[in-house]
Amino acid sequence: MPQMAPIGWLSLFIIFSIIFILFSMMNYYSMMPQTPMSQASKKHSTSPLNWKW
Repeated sequence: MPQMAPIGWLSLFIIFSIIFILFSMMNYYSMMPQTPMSQASKKHSTSPLNWKW
């Protein structure tokens, strides 16, 4: 069984690398971030911190 030529390994590496990069970019950019709510509509529960040492 003949060995695969080095140029064949190089082309496979380049093709799989491009596919991996495209797949990663599609996963990263496909998710829409949630829009942050305005500060007026958020209710912050601020309670004073009483430290008892």
